[in-house]
Amino acid sequence: MTHSRGDHRIATLWQLAWRNQHLSCAVYREGDALRLTVESPTSVIVTEAFEMQPRALARAHALRDALMRRGWNAVP
Repeated sequence: MTHSRGDHRIATLWQLAWRNQHLSCAVYREGDALRLTVESPTSVIVTEAFEMQPRALARAHALRDALMRRGWNAVP
């Protein structure tokens, strides 16, 4: 799945690197809705509907924390 021309990234929640691999978690506006994606530079790994709620943000950060426990590092 790729992003369409109408998609606009409105926030990057985190970016991680491991060896030569990079992942980012971003929020896109798609029409009137928001969509959360975890993506590499070449593809979308997972995407889901997103509401700017504490629970949804906590879930995105929990994923980041789990990846960091497995050796991924935060990218400044």
